[in-house]
Amino acid sequence: MGVINWNEKNPANDDEVELSADAKEMAAETGKAEAEVAKLAGDLEELRQTLLRRQADFDNYRKRIERERGDDAKRAIARVIEALLPIIDSFEQALAVHREPKYANYQKGFELIHKQLLDNVTKLGVERIDPVGKPFDPHTHQAMDRTETREHADGAILQVYQPGYVFNGRVLRPAMVRVAVHPAGASKQEAN
Repeated sequence: MGVINWNEKNPANDDEVELSADAKEMAAETGKAEAEVAKLAGDLEELRQTLLRRQADFDNYRKRIERERGDDAKRAIARVIEALLPIIDSFEQALAVHREPKYANYQKGFELIHKQLLDNVTKLGVERIDPVGKPFDPHTHQAMDRTETREHADGAILQVYQPGYVFNGRVLRPAMVRVAVHPAGASKQEAN
């Protein structure tokens, strides 16, 4: 039997030592690669989130611009309609004044033009305020006169001097009206 010398190099042990060093080196490189992949994945996710935010910002911008364009168009139409309102009023005054038979043909022509003008303005979204008999509303009516009476409810509109108009929920011009009010002395006497 031979004697084993532990100090002597064993070729099998050298392979294990080299293999162990190679495995450590590969493990270190694998760790570095995994760290790099994780970093790249994080960067990719950050870029993806940035892209989503930018897309959302652009969509919001596009919607805001479309809304502003629509609002601008409505304001432009409202300005044109406001300029047409005195013309409509003039037509109505002319039709009310000339009721004589000699003006019958002219009156029919004016009535047709007036009707066309009102129809076209209505198609644009204008509504005429017709408040006779309704309660006074300071948001849509302008009180020009008041009449003391007990025949009508307090605050009821008795007469319209000039019609009002609303466009897309916005008052272009309030209706100028006469409002009924109960006499001051009568309401105190009823309380007693």
